Amino acid sequence: MRTLIKPFLLFCLTFSIISCKKYLDIVPDNVATLNSSFTNRNEAQAYLLGNCYSNLQRLADICRNAGFTTSGEVIIPIDLPSNQSFRGSGQDAGFNLLRGFQNAENPLLNYWDAYNQGLNLWQSIRFCNNFLDNVNTPPDVTVTERKRWIAEAKFLKAYYHYWLIRMYGPIPLADVALPVNATSDQVRQKQQPVDTCFNFVVRLLDEAIPDLPPSIQSAIREDGRITSTIALAVKAEVLATQASPLFNGNPDYASVVGKDGNKLFSPGVDKAKWQRAADACKAAIDAANLNGAALYQFVAQSGITHMTDSTKLLLTLQGAITFSWNPEQIWTLNPYFGYQIQASPRVNAISTTVYNFFSNLSVPMAETELFYTNNGVPINEDKNWDYNNRYKVVQGDAANGYYVKKGYSTNKGNLNREPRYYADVAFDGSTWFGSGNTDDNNPDVINAVNGPAAPLDPIAYNATGYWPRKLVPYQTTSGDNNFQTYNYSWPFMRLPAMWLLYAECLNEVSGPSAEVYNWIDLVRARAGLKGVQAAWAQYAKNPAKPNTQDGLRQIIHQERRIELAFEGQAGWDLRRWKELQSVLVNPFLGWNVMNQSKTTGEYYNLHTVFQPQFALRDYLFPVQKADLLYNPNLVQTPYW
Repeated sequence: MRTLIKPFLLFCLTFSIISCKKYLDIVPDNVATLNSSFTNRNEAQAYLLGNCYSNLQRLADICRNAGFTTSGEVIIPIDLPSNQSFRGSGQDAGFNLLRGFQNAENPLLNYWDAYNQGLNLWQSIRFCNNFLDNVNTPPDVTVTERKRWIAEAKFLKAYYHYWLIRMYGPIPLADVALPVNATSDQVRQKQQPVDTCFNFVVRLLDEAIPDLPPSIQSAIREDGRITSTIALAVKAEVLATQASPLFNGNPDYASVVGKDGNKLFSPGVDKAKWQRAADACKAAIDAANLNGAALYQFVAQSGITHMTDSTKLLLTLQGAITFSWNPEQIWTLNPYFGYQIQASPRVNAISTTVYNFFSNLSVPMAETELFYTNNGVPINEDKNWDYNNRYKVVQGDAANGYYVKKGYSTNKGNLNREPRYYADVAFDGSTWFGSGNTDDNNPDVINAVNGPAAPLDPIAYNATGYWPRKLVPYQTTSGDNNFQTYNYSWPFMRLPAMWLLYAECLNEVSGPSAEVYNWIDLVRARAGLKGVQAAWAQYAKNPAKPNTQDGLRQIIHQERRIELAFEGQAGWDLRRWKELQSVLVNPFLGWNVMNQSKTTGEYYNLHTVFQPQFALRDYLFPVQKADLLYNPNLVQTPYW
C-alpha cells in the first residue's frame, strides 16, 4: 500500500491551522474564525478541507454508520461489563439500536445534534454554506480552482442532506447560510416534503458534476477528494433511494403532514422514479468505465509460500475491500479501518498473548446462511444441498480442503458454500491464510472450541462463533503481545454495487431481461459462480424464479446483501426496501461459544444471543424532543 501524503499536511506545516494528522480524517482542533478563513487561497482551501470535508471522513467509522450497526450482519456481545463497552471506548451506541434502546429524549446515532456517536451534519452543511458565501473573497484563487472548490462544497452539502434524509425522511433544507442577525422565523425552518428534499440533493449534484474532475490525477496529494465519477454514482444511489418503497408511496407515511398541513411523503407510487434512477446508474457506470474502473484482481506479492487458485480467488474477493484505492473502488475515504482486532479471531497460539484482543464483532447465524451454496443459489433453494441437516457436525473433507481443515469437526453448513462465504466469514474449522502463515497447504485453523480462538475472558470473545473475515487482510498479523495491522482506507462505493443497483432499477422498470441478467452475472462471475438463469435452471427447486419480476427482485436483493456484506450498505438497503423489520424479527443465533466442557458436542448447540427489537417506527430516526421545543415548526418523525 502506498503511503498517503496529503496536502492538508502542508497546511499544517505552513499555517498551523490544525494539528498534523492524516488528510481529511478529523475536524481541526482549532478552527480559524470565519473572517480570517478567506484572506487568501491557502486559508480558503484549508477551510474547505478542514471543515467542509471533516464529517464526511468521520463517516468512514463503521460505528457511526447505521448501514453497518443496524443491518443485523454483525452484532456484539450484550453482556460486556458496564465499564468495558465495545472496543473499550463506548462505541456500541449503534449496535444498541438493535436492542430497542432508541429513544427520543437522547437519541442514539443522533445526526441532528452531536451526541451518542452521532455527528452534527447541520454544522457540516453550515460550513459548506459559509464556504460558498465567501469563496469569491480570496484574490489569489484561479477561476478553474474556484469552480472546482465550489463544486466540492455543493457535493458535500448535497451528501450531508442526503444522509439526513435517509435517517429522518423530510428535513429542513439549508440552502443558504443564515445571517448572524437572522430572525426566529428564519431560524425555525419547517421540514420539506421528502420528494422536495431528494430533488434538492439531485439539483446540487447536477450543479457540481460539470466542475468536478473526472478522476484524481495526483493521488498522493488529493486522494479522498470528490470527483465527478463519485458524484454521478452518489446521484444514482440518491435517486434509487427516492424510488424505493420506504419513500415512494409508502402507505405507512401517507397521513404524515408538516406543521403547515402539507403532506410530507408522496401519496402514491411513482414508477417513473425508477427510470430516473436507472438512467443515473447507467451514466455513473459509463463515467466509471471511462476513468479506468475495473474489478480488482489479486496479484501475488512477495512473501507468499504457497497459494492455490482457490486461495487466490478468496484474496481477490477480500482485496476488493482491503487493497485501498484499487480500480474497483469508485469512492474511498481516507481514514483507515480501525476495527481489525475486533473482527479477527485469535488465529494461532501466539495471538493469545495479545492484550485487548476483543474479537467482539460477531456474525449471526442468519447472516452466514444468506450466502449461496457452491452452486450459486440460496441454501434453502438448492435441491442438491442438505439444508435440513446443516447444523449436523461433520468432518471437513478434501473437496473443501482449502476452506475447512480436512478431518476437523465442524458443522455441515460450512461445507460446499460459495467462495464469498469463505472470503467473508471465519468459523470453527475454517482455514486462515495469512497472519504470518502464507502456505495454504499447511494453514492455520480457527479452533473456536478449545484453541486460541476460544473465549479467554468475559470481554475478549465472539458471541456467535463467526467472524467478519472480510474486514481483516491476510497481511495483518498477531505478534508477541501486539497486533500488527495492515492498514487500508475504507471504501464507500464499489463498481459491483453500481452494477447491482442498475440491475435493480432496470428490473423495477420493466422486469427481467437479458440486460438485467448481464449486470448481475458480471458480479457472480468474479465470485466463480454461474449466471443467474443457468444456476437456477440447473440447481434450484424453483428454476423459473429469475423469470418473474418478484423472483428476480428477491435474487437481486440477496445478491447485493452478499456482495456488499459488512461494508455498511445492507442496513440502508434493507431500510429503503422496507425489509429490515422482517430480517430482525427472529432472534440472533450462534453457537455455544462459552461452553464449559470445551467439547465439540457442547459447542455445537444453537443458542440465542439476544432478540433484536425493531418496530415500524425504527425505519426512521427520532428528532430529539429538545429540538422540537427549540423549533416548534418541526414535527416528530412518524410513530415516535
